[in-house]
Amino acid sequence: MLRRLYDWVLSLAGARYAPQALAVISFAESSFFPIPPDVMLIPMVVAKRAKWAFYALISTLSSVAGAFLGYAIGALLFKTIGEPILHFYGAEHTFERLVEWYNQWGGWGIFLGAVTPLPYKVLTIFSGSVGFNLLVFAGVSVVGRGLRFFLVAGLLYWFGEPIRAFIERRLGLMFALFCILLIGGFLALRFLN
Repeated sequence: MLRRLYDWVLSLAGARYAPQALAVISFAESSFFPIPPDVMLIPMVVAKRAKWAFYALISTLSSVAGAFLGYAIGALLFKTIGEPILHFYGAEHTFERLVEWYNQWGGWGIFLGAVTPLPYKVLTIFSGSVGFNLLVFAGVSVVGRGLRFFLVAGLLYWFGEPIRAFIERRLGLMFALFCILLIGGFLALRFLN
């Protein structure tokens, strides 16, 4: 089922209404949909490299808007909708780890989820369920999702098709390493002072 859904989303990248479909997929992925918008973003940028920033902006703004739906699901409908979504993705344990992250890192935990391949919908629902500060949530979502989508689209713009395989296989690892180094730097500063 997921493979057919993935193929369907990928096929939308070549349609004449691809930018609108990218917006819908980006919105839905932040709250309930299983396929990340990168599946559409990557072939769209490879096909029309000059529009890389436009496509990244669509993905970012739509993803942030969808994040507010995920937040609302967590805040208002966690028992009836949020828990079944988490169960569908088998993300109950991820959710429990998020509680630990949140208690220790606050907004940094949400930021990590915004830029890494963690299912962002889990983070948005979690944020709403714990009443995470909405203004901080919005800021972290804009910066994190913007960084992710603009980096992917920018790399494709600068390097074209050859970077595609790297992005599809290893970008999640690179984001995770970046976040580890970023947090490690802040921790080093904290403990050295």
